[in-house]
Amino acid sequence: MQMPKPPLHRSSHSGQIPPTASTFHQVHTSHPLVSNLDGNFSTKVVRDKSHSTFGLRHGSYGNDATNFMKKMSKSCSVPSLAEVKKSNPDLLVPKTLHSSSKKGGPPKRGDVKPVMNLVTSKNFIVANAVETILSAPKKTSVEVKDYLKKEDYGKVPRYLTQVKNDIDAEYEYIRQLEQQRMDEEASSIRGIDDEERLALIAGLKQKWEQQNTEYQRETHKLKIESMGEIKRKEKNEALLQLYEKDIEKLSKRGLAVDMNA
Repeated sequence: MQMPKPPLHRSSHSGQIPPTASTFHQVHTSHPLVSNLDGNFSTKVVRDKSHSTFGLRHGSYGNDATNFMKKMSKSCSVPSLAEVKKSNPDLLVPKTLHSSSKKGGPPKRGDVKPVMNLVTSKNFIVANAVETILSAPKKTSVEVKDYLKKEDYGKVPRYLTQVKNDIDAEYEYIRQLEQQRMDEEASSIRGIDDEERLALIAGLKQKWEQQNTEYQRETHKLKIESMGEIKRKEKNEALLQLYEKDIEKLSKRGLAVDMNA
């Protein structure tokens, strides 16, 4: 026995709205990430773009297959000559009248005959050159300015004097700065007497003895393996050389000491 087919199920909800917590409506970033959380939307979450571009909706400017341009819809046929003569003959009247022939006609019987077969021996090139050389110069209306009669002729321009004064002022400022620096250095430098010099030499010799004692502790080693020992040896040698140079400098007389150094 064949079972009867049940009726087609039709939902009471609209099929145009997204389902609950839908993310398929993301047209642009101004909409939330998730919509229709309650499931109670009765309209579309994102409305159709009807007039969002200052004109008709998208697709409205396409060509219509049923509305095409017909023949002679934007122009008219040219009337024949007979129709123009009949309806508007003024169009056939010429606006300007021209002579029948551009060339002149034959000479008349009473016209003067032209002079013919005239020959001259004049050289026009030489004649024009001689005429140009012997002709007087043309008078010019523009007066030539005499710069020798100027008010400031032979004098130094004002701007050069101003530039020279600026340069002198700059040199004077640099000289003052240099003198100030030399005065400051001279005030910080003083000479040392023999008593102070000998005291410094004695102190340096004492430091040299202490450093040399520390240096002799490791000089007996024939083989140095660790990096620490190598660095200590190099440090002691550098300090000993420095003390020896200072003692050599202090051994001379007439020394001066810079207090700012």
